[in-house]
Amino acid sequence: MNPVLKTAPPAGQPQPYERAEIVRQPAVHDAAAIQRPLSAFENLYRHGGVRKVVILLLLALVWEVYGRWLDNALLFPSFSDTVRAFFSGIGSGVLIDRAGVSMKTLLVGYGIGIVLATLLTTLAISSRIGTDFLETLTSMFNPLPAIALLPLALIWFGLGNGSIIFVLVHSVLWAVALNTHAGFRGVSQTMRMVGQNYGLKGFKLVRLILIPAAFGSILTGLKVGWAFAWRTLIAAELVFGVSSGSGGLGWYIFENRNQLETANVFAGLFFVILIGLCVENFIFATIERKTIRRWGMQNH
Repeated sequence: MNPVLKTAPPAGQPQPYERAEIVRQPAVHDAAAIQRPLSAFENLYRHGGVRKVVILLLLALVWEVYGRWLDNALLFPSFSDTVRAFFSGIGSGVLIDRAGVSMKTLLVGYGIGIVLATLLTTLAISSRIGTDFLETLTSMFNPLPAIALLPLALIWFGLGNGSIIFVLVHSVLWAVALNTHAGFRGVSQTMRMVGQNYGLKGFKLVRLILIPAAFGSILTGLKVGWAFAWRTLIAAELVFGVSSGSGGLGWYIFENRNQLETANVFAGLFFVILIGLCVENFIFATIERKTIRRWGMQNH
């Protein structure tokens, strides 16, 4: 065989570009540096609870600094003054009793709201007329603030817990129903057909197929409903507590405001915040960990 001869290109044509080959050696890393154990700070930073505690401590520090700088306990007590008033109320039992009254009323209204929301969403997912009925009611009543119903509740149910429970049910019902219905509608048609092939209809289909599949949206609705109910309860107690002469934390806040005990007012608000944090980070977080994360429906 004759070797291939390389000839130069004719005159006037561009010369071919010959690129020099570049060989890059891979960088050598220290295996010990890659496999080094995490420091104590890095281990702590990985825990969400530790990060949240740090945020709360920073907020408390800002509160304390601003309160001392303002130097007006009647207008804005410092964090340390609020903590002393809080433990004083806990020690005397007043805050515990008022919180117990509030929680009992809240659980009743919250539970009734969840039951009604379950019935409405079950009806909505079972028939078209049920869907139209739920959508019509939510478009009518969901934009209506629960506080706006306080005068009517006072006329219909009189003084006491009945009026408060009425506005609590209103604040819980629509948030839970909307999120639950949205979650049900997001369930794939394949899962619905699987349940129907097993003979599941009505409430059994909802309980065994739709609720587990849509539990992320349902839990979101429960959280939103809880937040709405909690703040509605405090606002309602500010009104009905004054009218009936009894009440929970809202009445405690109002009573101390009338007596110009601002530190006690902040202590009551502080207790409201603590209860909200405990419910969110212990009760709802436990439910989420044992359901959504355990089922592999959420990445963390």
